[in-house]
Amino acid sequence: MKKQNFRTLFLIIATFMYLLFGAAVFDALEAKTEEKNKDSLIAKESEIQELYNISDEHMKELNMTILQLKPHKAGVQWKFAGSFYFCMTVITTIGYGHSAPRTILGKLFCMLYALCGIPLNLVMFQSVGERLNVFMAFVVKRIKRLLGFHIDDVSHTELVMLGGFMSILATFLGALAFANFENWPFVDAYYYVFITLTTVGFGDYVALQKENALQEKPSYVAFSILYILIALVIVASVMNLLVLRLLTLNTEDERREQEENQLQQRNHSYEMNHLHDNDLERTFVDCNSHRNNFNRTVYSTEKDFRSFCTCSCLKKSSHNTRTTGNCVKYLHQNAIPNSLPLRHSEYNHFNDDDEMLVQFRESGRSSNRASI
Repeated sequence: MKKQNFRTLFLIIATFMYLLFGAAVFDALEAKTEEKNKDSLIAKESEIQELYNISDEHMKELNMTILQLKPHKAGVQWKFAGSFYFCMTVITTIGYGHSAPRTILGKLFCMLYALCGIPLNLVMFQSVGERLNVFMAFVVKRIKRLLGFHIDDVSHTELVMLGGFMSILATFLGALAFANFENWPFVDAYYYVFITLTTVGFGDYVALQKENALQEKPSYVAFSILYILIALVIVASVMNLLVLRLLTLNTEDERREQEENQLQQRNHSYEMNHLHDNDLERTFVDCNSHRNNFNRTVYSTEKDFRSFCTCSCLKKSSHNTRTTGNCVKYLHQNAIPNSLPLRHSEYNHFNDDDEMLVQFRESGRSSNRASI
């Protein structure tokens, strides 16, 4: 199995197991409290209904009215400041749910606005996060030089650790600020900041929803919007580093797999070429043995030369030895019985080596003179 497929399968299984683990923990922590709160609210509702003699139908209408009136208690939500705050929650995918469009045109525009704004926001955060990472790398390198480090290179792990520290610091400072402005406990304020910056946005805690803050406290509105955007950039830079690391692992695995495939193809080609070369070498050896047998059979004596070819071509010098077509015809007609048929390629080989044959003929004549 490929490493990419194994990693994908592992991530799917790990995510599913993580969901099971979270469900079990929340079931153990929240189930009993939810039941107690539900029984308490039902008892309170019955008490109020009996005290003021309210019918069930009127009680349902009262509950619906209270739910619909809740967003308006914080003031007007759809003036420019509130609309800007809402647009920020849309394109950042926070989605508190504290306010929502009610008209048909408002809902249609909200879908179109989110469709265009969310990709734009993601690209913006990605780009700004990269610039922030470059700036952090520059700062770390300068600090290393000031401290006298011999190696001032900044590793990926160092950037992740620095980005994580900045994210923790941003959430901590934001929690202090919102705890002061909203009069929340520090744990609730930190919970709000964390849920906001991770773009979960449950909406159980929402800033700027008290004392008509959207219209009466413009400085607090500006601080809230700027803080959320800046803190989201810091978190996005860390996420960019983590995603980049994961993409690097996938790229390295793909590159390694391509190199292995190329190596296998190269080895296969080498084996095929080696087999082809062995076949050629075996054929060449057979041809050489065939020529040796042919030479031993046909050119063994002067008599065989004369019986094989008595034309004047052998008497010419080596640089003028070229056999004509009549010679080829004569060779085929007068070849001795124990000789192999002479093919055109072999005869060309014979022509190329006729200097050796002339020397062999001269050596045969010399031996005959010596015997005489």
